[in-house]
Amino acid sequence: MTLALTLSFLGQGVHPMPVPSSAPICTASESAQYSITFTGKWTQAAFPKQYPVYRPPAQWSNLIGVTHSSDYHMWQRNGFASNGVREFTEKGEAWTIMKEVEEAGERIQSVYGVFSTPAVVGGTGQMRSEFEVFSRHSYLSFIVRIVPSPDWFVGVDSFDLCQGDQWKESVSLELFPYDAGTDSGFTFSSPNFETIPQDKVTQITSSFPRHPANSFYYPRLKHLPPIAKVTLTKIKKTNQIISLLLDPTQSNQLPTGNEIEEDKLINTPLDCEVSVWSPWGLCKGKCGDSGTRYRTRYILMQPANHGAACPQLEEQKKCFPDNCL
Repeated sequence: MTLALTLSFLGQGVHPMPVPSSAPICTASESAQYSITFTGKWTQAAFPKQYPVYRPPAQWSNLIGVTHSSDYHMWQRNGFASNGVREFTEKGEAWTIMKEVEEAGERIQSVYGVFSTPAVVGGTGQMRSEFEVFSRHSYLSFIVRIVPSPDWFVGVDSFDLCQGDQWKESVSLELFPYDAGTDSGFTFSSPNFETIPQDKVTQITSSFPRHPANSFYYPRLKHLPPIAKVTLTKIKKTNQIISLLLDPTQSNQLPTGNEIEEDKLINTPLDCEVSVWSPWGLCKGKCGDSGTRYRTRYILMQPANHGAACPQLEEQKKCFPDNCL
């Protein structure tokens, strides 16, 4: 599904609600405009395990972003995903999440702007858009689906671009995968397997979920390398902000720069994985003499990037034939 949105503004003409006292108060006198650049770092060298190369290959969905106040959350770590987040992370369908954002803007005036970017056709590449923030709505949240995946995504929850009475000039954030908690698949290409009851949103790490079949399970790593990055840059104000809605293979798909080339130097070691041993076979030999029996195992995952080599796949031991006449 292709999502094409220009920047829209919600809650205009209404009186702002009080900001919770626990949240830092932004006192900037003017609004600010920002560019947002999303950079995919999902390479086969950095994430060699089960890397999707076809049907479909590794890629990123549209980015859906929201500017809002401190009393709104598009999604939250350790919170339950909404129906809109479920549909977006599982299927890439954005209509429900957009309806949720619209209702939040109308009900509690906590959402000001909504924007999107086109998808990135590939694990690496960039997409860009622009948005505006105000002192009342100084927070940014966004979500991008990992494709293919059961319900995995990257994003930012409630990042405050204001500091006292000033707007931050430039910010770069490394992004790591999250599980929406609505599908129990372990691999990028797992079939649909609904999680009942629904789990909370959790960050996926090199050791969690702790299951060898998981596509992000790298027990030798202390931390996963970042799978993506977002850069927020304050720009000169213009009269109108429009999301970039061009073909993602053309001008808004920014040229690959040194940053992406450097990321190719990340080589995550992938150890060989083998099956359990088969049962011992029959004893082969002449009656009265010692014979030999064998057992075997097979390779589940070939090693990559100087990971541990595969162990031996066959064992033998001496035996004496049974049922000799």
